[in-house]
Amino acid sequence: MSSVTETQTQPTPVLPTTGFDYQPATRVVFGAGCFRQLGALAEGLAGRSVLLVTDPGLREAGHSRTAENLLSEAGLSVAVFDEVSPNPTTDDVNRCVAFARDHSVDLIVGLGGGSSMDCAKGTNFLLTNGGRMEDYRGVGRAKQAMLPMIAVPTTSGTGSEAQSFAVIADPVTHMKMACGDRKAACRIAILDPELTVTMPRSVAAATGVDAMTHALESYVTKKRNPISQMFAAKAWELLSGSFLTALEQPRDLVARGNMLLGAHLAGAAIENSMLGATHAMANPLSAHFQMVHGIAVGVMMPHVIRWNAAEVPELYRNLAVTSGWATAKDSARDAAEALASGFTKILKSAEMPISISGALRDEAASGLIPTLAQEALQQWTGTFNPRTMDVAAFTEVYENAFWSK
Repeated sequence: MSSVTETQTQPTPVLPTTGFDYQPATRVVFGAGCFRQLGALAEGLAGRSVLLVTDPGLREAGHSRTAENLLSEAGLSVAVFDEVSPNPTTDDVNRCVAFARDHSVDLIVGLGGGSSMDCAKGTNFLLTNGGRMEDYRGVGRAKQAMLPMIAVPTTSGTGSEAQSFAVIADPVTHMKMACGDRKAACRIAILDPELTVTMPRSVAAATGVDAMTHALESYVTKKRNPISQMFAAKAWELLSGSFLTALEQPRDLVARGNMLLGAHLAGAAIENSMLGATHAMANPLSAHFQMVHGIAVGVMMPHVIRWNAAEVPELYRNLAVTSGWATAKDSARDAAEALASGFTKILKSAEMPISISGALRDEAASGLIPTLAQEALQQWTGTFNPRTMDVAAFTEVYENAFWSK
């Protein structure tokens, strides 16, 4: 055996260029039927009086009654607030807070889509720290401890259960504000794909598209880091691979489970890296035209990908390869275009609009583009976009999305 006579060198490790502070705060319970653990899990948090926050649709589907029974069987008293509206406003939160104060609650359960979970988190801010939701816009403004909260998502969209942010709208302008604090993070998230089977097809489509945009945006933001990209990449793999199956075969629990877990992982990615221009541009569309959030982010996403491809084409190639829309041999720019085109094809397959004019059926709305661009510039999420956005940039991307074919 010959001896080694020269120094052997090891590859230099590639260190992340962006520092991060990863502190997971939420226990995740996943699996078909795990909703039945709600009572035991709530009891384990030493709760005795529970505020269950949900919406009328979940009441009609029977899920809120099941939750109430599970909690009652565990020996807990339950007060049910089931009047959350889509895109909850400060009015929704204020009504829920007033209701909760009448019942001396010590534990919160948010059951439903992002609206119910955000309203529950918003209620937690005011119930424990007082004031108005506007006082908590931004990050880390709550001074007092918050009540423990369990989140039970019934859609595969927002990933709110993985985030410490409550996204609440102004009741007059309908513009959304993000109020974040680590103390608002859920103690437990229960992810049961059986609960998502009752979603109408249109809701499954809109929420699934929303989740996919979360994965696509969080993977490339300026705040991206190895943790967020790990979550986002796996989320994209699960979501892009199961979205159409979940729509066409709604009782396929494997596809439903992939969508639910993918949405959660995308939410965890957001918690660690934020979002980008797509969500900054969707907010004004929803505010002015009452456009469903999933539709708003859906029509914007391909055009934001094309805009950002000048800055992060290699990252988009990774995602395009993951979804099978490109190969590693394709150039980064070609793969980024394949990602944008592939996303548009998903929208078409889901029978969702692919342009702003198609969503609104009103070409005259293009006259509001200057206003939309100015408002998008004020959105916090846009500051994390990998390519710098100004009014001219927002205007260009809106125009591209308006007339898309």
